[in-house]
Amino acid sequence: MKVKDLMTRNVTIASTDSSIAEVAQSMKNLDVGSIPVCDNSKNVVGIVTDRDIVLRSVAEGSNVKDTKAQTVMSTQIVSVSPDTDVHEAADIMAKQQIRRLPVVENGKLVGIVAIGDFATQNIYVNEAGDALSDISKPDGSQMR
Repeated sequence: MKVKDLMTRNVTIASTDSSIAEVAQSMKNLDVGSIPVCDNSKNVVGIVTDRDIVLRSVAEGSNVKDTKAQTVMSTQIVSVSPDTDVHEAADIMAKQQIRRLPVVENGKLVGIVAIGDFATQNIYVNEAGDALSDISKPDGSQMR
């Protein structure tokens, strides 16, 4: 099975100028934990996660209405193509310790696949669990 068979196609995006209050509102409305950030040509330039908002804005005392997505977004994007095998995508998520992968074709965002998407298919429940287990492993830098 390919990523294109599981991915969400209608992805809400933010621009670099979107306020993180707007991004957070989109996350709440969609019940998601991340929003890709794209330029005017739909090229992915970053991704804002709920964690990014908390650690890079709220914890710093920033005004969420004035802080822009470009200020808090992660810019080292790991993505896959629609034709990537789901086993490979799950492996990438586990190795990179990420829960969501933008799906990009010809440089443009065409979807997003999340670890939960694998779990919705009975044949991939074990892989989703294995990937989530790897994603959730501490990297050793946390305080003990």
